[in-house]
Amino acid sequence: MGGFFGVISKQNCVPHLFYGTDYHSHLGTKRGGLAVINTEGFTRFIHDISNAQFRSKFDDDIQKMNGNSGIGVISDYEDQPLIIGSHLGVYAIVTVGVVQNIESLTHKAFKNKSSHFSEMSGNEVNPTECIASLINEEESFTDGIRRAQEEVEGSCSLLLLTREGIYAARDKLGRTPVIIGTNSGGTAITMETCAFPNLGYHHEKDLGPGEIVLVTRDGIRQKAPPGETMRICSFLWVYYGYPASSYENINVEAARYRCGAALAEHDTVEIDYVAGIPDSGTAHALGYADKSRITYRRPFVKYTPTWPRSFMPQDQRIRDLVAKMKLIPIRELMQGQRLLFCEDSIVRGTQLKDTVQRIFDYGAREVHMRPACPPLVYGCKFLNFSRSRSELDLAGRKAIAELEEKADTIDPAYADSTSDKYCAMVERIRNRLGLTTLQYQKLDDLVNAIGLPKEQLCTYCWDGVE
Repeated sequence: MGGFFGVISKQNCVPHLFYGTDYHSHLGTKRGGLAVINTEGFTRFIHDISNAQFRSKFDDDIQKMNGNSGIGVISDYEDQPLIIGSHLGVYAIVTVGVVQNIESLTHKAFKNKSSHFSEMSGNEVNPTECIASLINEEESFTDGIRRAQEEVEGSCSLLLLTREGIYAARDKLGRTPVIIGTNSGGTAITMETCAFPNLGYHHEKDLGPGEIVLVTRDGIRQKAPPGETMRICSFLWVYYGYPASSYENINVEAARYRCGAALAEHDTVEIDYVAGIPDSGTAHALGYADKSRITYRRPFVKYTPTWPRSFMPQDQRIRDLVAKMKLIPIRELMQGQRLLFCEDSIVRGTQLKDTVQRIFDYGAREVHMRPACPPLVYGCKFLNFSRSRSELDLAGRKAIAELEEKADTIDPAYADSTSDKYCAMVERIRNRLGLTTLQYQKLDDLVNAIGLPKEQLCTYCWDGVE
């Protein structure tokens, strides 16, 4: 998905920029970049971080950077930040989101024969440069950002580093968070509030959907008010968000405890103990154990020093290998036991199937699975979770394809946990994964666990409602 961090400080901002950006590395992406501005101009560094930690790649670079304001990004695929020269002035830009209509936007730009795109990778236009081209067509940064927000299909939150200050904008429907923190020395803009405590910032405000602000040394100035409609991604609380972060003042870890408690409240299965698939399943499992008063244990431990998150590699075989190697089983906690595992979600199910088989191979009597969200049956078209994922690869869609003659359209009954079709779909998934039982979270319970009204949440991947 990606994440960004910006800071304006009375002192050299580089240390806070470095660590604040690093706090977004858990989002599991492939590029990292930093840019700062001082009286001599911009300094920028970009590195491939797919096979190394962000900090190790930028350790030397930050010794060459100095300035009172800067922006950083952990990016999905494209190189960022970009340094753009335009009639508005020279600026650096980072974006997070997905531009679904990038082909039509670039085709439209090419009608202006003077337009060109230089940041090409794999014959594809860099989405951030596409956004910059939209901004440059207007007479001010604010109007340009508004235009980008209106024309992009998908989502786009961004930071612009200018001599005037940092423009921060949340995407039109607020699908991703943009949050401002302050301390006595300056102001920071982040997507993950876990970046604030250890850097000494306290929460100032969440930008509203479509809101644009200009952050300077003198404070925060609103340039465009927020819209009335918000559709923040629910999956942030289920999986992608970091446990120490809060969005709309709702903490991720606390929401996951509530998710686990809701799973336990509707469960009657007899088990010996509860466990979580590390790491994101752990909080859900703790909530389940607390509510059910069944012992929590760790039959899997995660080896974290060298193995990344398993969704990062684009090659399925490498993803499966990473998923296996990072989780080390403990035979003594599996043998002869009836185990219930909480998991954040079941996406494709390929890695989970192997994990379940390993648990049985280590002597478990029963393996029960409780995902913290409903079945995923619609591929996300609003955020860039995985470019390689086909909607038809989802475990829910595979099951539907086996049950229906046509898999390209979905009967809404498959999103209704009370319907026969839903039950048939879940049974197909259970059978394919080799589970003793499988019971998903109900959507209403997930919404309640998050704590926002459903109309303010994006639940598209579960119910198809935009």
